[in-house]
Amino acid sequence: MDCMISSFSEQKIIKRLQILKDNNLYHFFRKIEQSTASKVVVNGEEKIMIGSNNYLGLTHHPAVMEAAIKAIEKYGTGCTGSRFLNGNFDIHEELEEKLAKFIGHEKVIVFSTGMQSNQGALATICGPRDCMIYDSENHASIIDSSRLNLGTTFKYKHNDMESLEEVIKDNRGRFKKMMIVADGVFSMTGDVAKLPEMVEIAKRYNVLIYIDDAHGLGVMGKAGRGTINHFGMTDQVHFNMGTFSKSFGSIGGFVSGPSEAMEYIKHSARSFIFSASMPPASVATAIACVDLLNNDDSVVKNLWDNVKFIGKGFKELGFHTFGSETPIIPIFIGDEIKAMQVTSFLFEKGIFATPVVSPAVPEKDALIRTSYMACHSKDELQRVLEVFAEAKTKFDIPTKY
Repeated sequence: MDCMISSFSEQKIIKRLQILKDNNLYHFFRKIEQSTASKVVVNGEEKIMIGSNNYLGLTHHPAVMEAAIKAIEKYGTGCTGSRFLNGNFDIHEELEEKLAKFIGHEKVIVFSTGMQSNQGALATICGPRDCMIYDSENHASIIDSSRLNLGTTFKYKHNDMESLEEVIKDNRGRFKKMMIVADGVFSMTGDVAKLPEMVEIAKRYNVLIYIDDAHGLGVMGKAGRGTINHFGMTDQVHFNMGTFSKSFGSIGGFVSGPSEAMEYIKHSARSFIFSASMPPASVATAIACVDLLNNDDSVVKNLWDNVKFIGKGFKELGFHTFGSETPIIPIFIGDEIKAMQVTSFLFEKGIFATPVVSPAVPEKDALIRTSYMACHSKDELQRVLEVFAEAKTKFDIPTKY
């Protein structure tokens, strides 16, 4: 038994982590002691947070926090079971109804996490005679879902519509049902799916489309209705997935689509049936966020004002940002150790950012993933630019990919 346990210390990832820790370059699992959305406290020191997915800054909105508190007072802290049995509260159904209207699809099913949303829905939709075709830079939850579903899976080159069409054309006659699965906004590079071209291809070959809009919900489209709304193609996308752990300041996820398909998922998806339901405070938080966006889209406008400001600043400084036009702005570094060193420098200067290295990105393509919120002040953003300007000179950060 001891030999089996000790074998874990010999794993490549453990040795790699130890090297980083020995050189004070380990920047994961940092303990946050306090948060005010745009700022956090770590080791007693305040840092400007630019490593969060809290795009709208709603985790600290008074109305949102009040809704969560009232839900706990009414329902308690948990649901103590799956929705299938004893954990289906009226607010779960209220959230689903409001989301369906907000997104523009017939019906919504709410899951306990975004990961479970993709795993449950995709493994259910794709049967043994079906095929799932996904973008090579899709989120890990989609990759894991492809391993769980009973059908065949193929990848196409990232955001390459020629590659997508080639895969479909070569395999269309082999399957009963084919489905394109892609992020709406890609989580690492911040680029947006080429949805108009994708829809055109899907129509040509009679293929379904499933969009994972975890990073598009609350950000893209009218009042944050998402990527499919941004392109005016809500009625041409069959399934849309979103999470509450980004713009909606909570945890959980959902899938939207035709009523009959949602009913099938509701009674078949294992990650839905066999998981405890979203706790009341999380549900109430998501409802409050939907209500807020329905009544006031100024928070989304504030977000985009900040995105334009910081994006212009990085461009003037000469950073390579992969052409991102979303709140996710990656800064290309290249070398993994340098990415860790830059992260350390930023942290010392009061900036909390996150390094991204292999396998999340290809080797030698390490980057600093920065992301911005509606609640960032211009002074905070200006400070971020000043520190990055220092880092660029100190570490000779490349201007081109």
